[in-house]
Amino acid sequence: MEVLVDGAFWRGRRVFLTGHTGFKGSWLSLWLSQMGAEVTGFALPAEPVSLFGQARVGELVRHLEGDIRDLTQVEAAMREARPEVVFHLAAQPLVRLSYEQPVETYATNVQGTVHVLDACRRADDLQAIVCITSDKCYENREWVWPYRESDPMGGFDPYSSSKGAAEIVISAYRRSFFGEGPGLASVRAGNVIGGGDWAADRLIPDIVRALIEERRPLIRAPRAIRPWQHVLEALGGYIAIAERLARGDAGFAEAWNFGPSDDDTQPVEWIVERMLDAWGGGAWDRASGTQVHEANLLKLDCAKARAGLGWRPVLGLGRALEWIVEWHRHVANGGDARQVTRDQLAFYRRLLDER
Repeated sequence: MEVLVDGAFWRGRRVFLTGHTGFKGSWLSLWLSQMGAEVTGFALPAEPVSLFGQARVGELVRHLEGDIRDLTQVEAAMREARPEVVFHLAAQPLVRLSYEQPVETYATNVQGTVHVLDACRRADDLQAIVCITSDKCYENREWVWPYRESDPMGGFDPYSSSKGAAEIVISAYRRSFFGEGPGLASVRAGNVIGGGDWAADRLIPDIVRALIEERRPLIRAPRAIRPWQHVLEALGGYIAIAERLARGDAGFAEAWNFGPSDDDTQPVEWIVERMLDAWGGGAWDRASGTQVHEANLLKLDCAKARAGLGWRPVLGLGRALEWIVEWHRHVANGGDARQVTRDQLAFYRRLLDER
C-alpha cells in the first residue's frame, strides 16, 4: 500500500494556510508543523475559546491576522509567505449563522475564495492549491444515494449555496488560469468532529458544553443523518492530495469527496447517546420551537478517493467519539490541550501507516 502522507515531503516546505485559527485549521497547522513544514497562517483573530488558543498554535506557525474579503491583505500575506503549497480553509462555516448573516457568508465563502485564488496566480513558487469546501455544496435531493463528485452543485440555504458557488469558482479558475503550473483541487468532507471544536450551533460542541455544565443537551433534529468523521480522516485526504499535486501529478487537480464508511453515517440521536455513554451516562431533550431548514439526509460517495488515492477511513466513528470525550475530559481537568492533540495525532498517523 502506498504511503498516504509522507512526512519527509513536508520537512521545510513553505505552506500558506487560510483559516488557521479555526477548528480544522488548528488541527492541520499542528499536523503540518509536526512534520516540519514552515506554516504561515492567515485568518481572522481566533475566538475567545478555541483550539488555536488552547493548544497555543500561534507559537508553532507564523500567525498573520487578516480578512480574505480584502484582496490587498491576501496578496500581501501571500507575498510574505512565498508558499509552495496553499490550503484554503477560511470560511463562514455554519448553516444557521448563514441565515442571520447571508451577505457576510457569500462575501467570505465565494468572494473570499476568488481573492485567494487570484492571489495564487501571482505566487511564483507555488506548486499546489487545495481548497476546502463542504459536502453541502451538492444540490441535496434528500435521497438515499450518496453524492459523487460529478453531481450538480446547489444548496437550499445561504451557507450550502455559497459552498456550491465556491466550487464553481474553483472549477472556473482551474480551467482558466491553472491549466499549467500549480495544480488546483477542491475537497469536500462530511461533518468533521474532534476535540477542541467550540463552534456555536454544532452538534458535538453543543453536547460537550452541556456535559461540562452538567445539563441535558438540547437536540434540534435527532433523526437527521450526516456523514460524521473525525477531523483527522479528512485532513489526511487533504494533505495527500496536496502532496500529489506538488509532485506534479495533474490528475489530482479535480474535486474529491472524503467521508466515512457507510456504517458510520449515523443519525444525530445515535451520536448523542454514544457521547452520553462515553461521558458516563445521562439524557437529552429535543429542542422546541421552529427551526430553520437543514438537510435531513446527506451521504458522500468516496469511491474515487479509495481507488485513485488509496484513502479510506481508519478510525471509525465509535472511536472518534471516544477520542472527543478523552480530549475534553483531559482539558477540563487542567491537562495540556496541545499535548493531548499531538498524542491523538501521533496515534492516528500510526493507524495510517498500519492500514
